[in-house]
Amino acid sequence: MTSAPAPLLLRNANVIDGTTPQVREGYDVLVESGLIKEVSDKPLKSASARIIDLKGKSLLPGLIDCHVHVVAGIASLGGSAAFPDSLVAARTVNIMRDMLMRGFTTVRDVGGADHGLVVAVEEGSILGPRLVISGKALSQTGGHADFRGRFDDRSPAYYTSKLGAVGRVVDGVPEIRRAAREEIKAGAQFIKIMANGGVASPTDPIAFYGFSREELEAVVEEARMAQTYVAGHLYTDDAIRRFIDAGGHSVEHGSLIEPPTARLMAEKGAFVVPTLVTLEVLKEEGKALGFPDDSLAKLETVRGVGLRSLEIYRDAGVKMAYGTDLLGPMHRHQSREFSLRAQALKPFEVLQSATVHAAELAGLAGRAGVVAAGAFADLIVVEGNPLKDIGVLGGQGDKLSLIMKGGAIAKDQLGKAA
Repeated sequence: MTSAPAPLLLRNANVIDGTTPQVREGYDVLVESGLIKEVSDKPLKSASARIIDLKGKSLLPGLIDCHVHVVAGIASLGGSAAFPDSLVAARTVNIMRDMLMRGFTTVRDVGGADHGLVVAVEEGSILGPRLVISGKALSQTGGHADFRGRFDDRSPAYYTSKLGAVGRVVDGVPEIRRAAREEIKAGAQFIKIMANGGVASPTDPIAFYGFSREELEAVVEEARMAQTYVAGHLYTDDAIRRFIDAGGHSVEHGSLIEPPTARLMAEKGAFVVPTLVTLEVLKEEGKALGFPDDSLAKLETVRGVGLRSLEIYRDAGVKMAYGTDLLGPMHRHQSREFSLRAQALKPFEVLQSATVHAAELAGLAGRAGVVAAGAFADLIVVEGNPLKDIGVLGGQGDKLSLIMKGGAIAKDQLGKAA
């Protein structure tokens, strides 16, 4: 286990988070024992803290990505499951370190990561964001986590236990109940299901439903009994509606939404996690990365409507969380989602999606995504003002001069104590 980080006092910060579109200028922030102890517009004192004068730089909460696959070390979701767990884990270490260096201090893994990775991050064996996991995503035979293809008749059980597998195949009410219980027992903090066809999977057109209504209602009941919720891989409007009607809580992707269904989501308190960047990058790089023509053809069904969907969700009052859904070498585009969303949303709305809204969906409301007393000391110092130019959060953390997770500094370009 790592020791508690030393106290730190950040002076003269321009505090920005998703709670208000106003910049709180000239604030002091005291960090002790991995938490934010105090935030004040008056000078704070500490006999033991290292003092850093931010000189009016922007201080933000660590960013949160609510749709990642940290075990996806290559662009092929199905191919990743063929590698030994040791190789997948080694690649995951690099993926997670790079996420942290982009300022993402929390990520929500929606298929693949296990509780061992959660523990490895918590004890400091892996340098990376804190992990909120669903375990393996649940898919029906021929659904979005069944990557066997037309001519592969092996049992899907051959990859269920592999670290590189993003999902497991289950059919029928008894199986989906058992699988949900097994994932929760193994450390899943919510349940992810494949409730629609997908781009990367070989045998399910986008419009395909995943699971019967009885199966949907059964897995929602299992999640509720465990005091959690179900997230659904979804694109089409009618599939989203049947998922919400069954009690689903989080719509992943959701590109083909229509206003009435978005209003239903808002009424039910459901979230959406759009993932525009993966669709754009697949368009640009998918062929070179080996994506088959069938998958690239399916991509066009959902790629061009992303910005319209953001406007529909915003107008309906649906809370949006930041998500990327990138694979293998595509992970380097993680921060590009900010600029893509800014084509339809205000910078503050985009920032909310990666802070307070994302924290709420991840089960960390008040503990992450805010600069407030009692929250995790997950903080980033930004050169520039993201409320004026959200692009300062882009790239590989180039404009981030300080990155802190749980009070421990992962990147420091601010120099020595004042």
